[in-house]
Amino acid sequence: MFNIAEYIFKKMSKVRVRFAPSPTGFFHIGSARTALFNWLYARHTGGMFVLRIEDTDDERNRQEYLDVLEDGMRWLGLDWDEGPEVGGGYGPYFQSQRADIYRKYLDILRSKGRAYDKDGAVFFKVSGKKQVLHDAVYGDVERTEEKDFPIFRSNGTPVFHFVNVVDDICMEISHVIRGQDHLTNTNKHIELFEAFDAPVPQYAHIPLILKSQGQGKMSKRDRGALIEEYQQKLFLPEAVRNYLCLLGWNPKNDAEIMPIEEIIRLFDFRGIIKSNARFDERKMAHFNTEYLRALAPGKFDALARRRAQEAGIALPSDAKYVDSVFELCQPKTSNMETFPALVGYFFSDDYAFDDVALSKVQKKGDPAERLKLVRPIIEKVPFDHDSLYAALSELAEGRGEKPTDYFPAIRFAVSGQSGGADLFPMLEILGREKVLGRIDRAIERLQ
Repeated sequence: MFNIAEYIFKKMSKVRVRFAPSPTGFFHIGSARTALFNWLYARHTGGMFVLRIEDTDDERNRQEYLDVLEDGMRWLGLDWDEGPEVGGGYGPYFQSQRADIYRKYLDILRSKGRAYDKDGAVFFKVSGKKQVLHDAVYGDVERTEEKDFPIFRSNGTPVFHFVNVVDDICMEISHVIRGQDHLTNTNKHIELFEAFDAPVPQYAHIPLILKSQGQGKMSKRDRGALIEEYQQKLFLPEAVRNYLCLLGWNPKNDAEIMPIEEIIRLFDFRGIIKSNARFDERKMAHFNTEYLRALAPGKFDALARRRAQEAGIALPSDAKYVDSVFELCQPKTSNMETFPALVGYFFSDDYAFDDVALSKVQKKGDPAERLKLVRPIIEKVPFDHDSLYAALSELAEGRGEKPTDYFPAIRFAVSGQSGGADLFPMLEILGREKVLGRIDRAIERLQ
């Protein structure tokens, strides 16, 4: 339902948040979650999401890292309102292009007696008074910065604390949402804001993301830490984004898998959790499975075709056949990385018999003997689910067994596997002639 009050509030919103990464490494889970929380808050309030690139480290900056960052953000659906390739009224959005601005603000500090030269560098003179940070997540945090700190290095380049504050002032950033590890920096930043007679933004420090195994903050060197890995594995970006939303934020409705529109509606600082989050790659994979299985058939088909072709599977020209295979296998798809193994036997008779699968099948009896018993049934009865099941039930009953005792051997014969798509629909798609040929091949091999 249209809410006029909410509409007016968002139209009048002055919220401006920013994500300010350094292009000195690949886009990792922690950075992605920070970007996401900023984006969510901007979309929740009707504010502006700014992408600002902190590229003053000439030795470590690489265009490759910036390209991966921007590609990863677009993949996650984190569109920015201002920044590289988009523009805006507060640029430039690269710190390397803002040297004149930094010199201007340094002159302001010098004129106030708050900056001085020492050992070739420039230091900021602190006030020495207690600073109170009113953090939206951690509440009031009191600290006193007792030592002067450098704001320009001896090589003439500005220090993070200085440029961070100057850019936030110039770009009229209203809310700073960043990792809890920056909490100890904030008293320095408040000192600088006050020295410039500028309003202090609302800070919201979000919990750290810990490794799934062991202790310590997750870093880009940890397994599963890079967004690019999930792009390459054909994870659905919606699934990754949904999981990242819950790393440090609780919607307070016991829901986990939610459409992004609902997450945007619910997202606020009250839902951010103080305790550190723990990354669980298996849980994110579970989210991905749920999203894959709920994907619209047309979208799943496109993804499935791409993955099959990447794996070297030659898809036939019969689009109806291909579509029926993908439709049958979608509910069984856990991830696109293993998808070729799930569907490969539908498109080639040259499939391997899995040894682990064979050991499972043998628990139900000699598979070759069972296949000899079911072959005449498959050859003669109408080739549909009800007829096949009825005939197998009659066979099993006459031998004091259950029809399901025969299913593993049939599945193994026609696919080489012990699991996968539902058996009878699988047989119907393959067709009687192909199923009989595969049963003959299996009998010959298993005897």
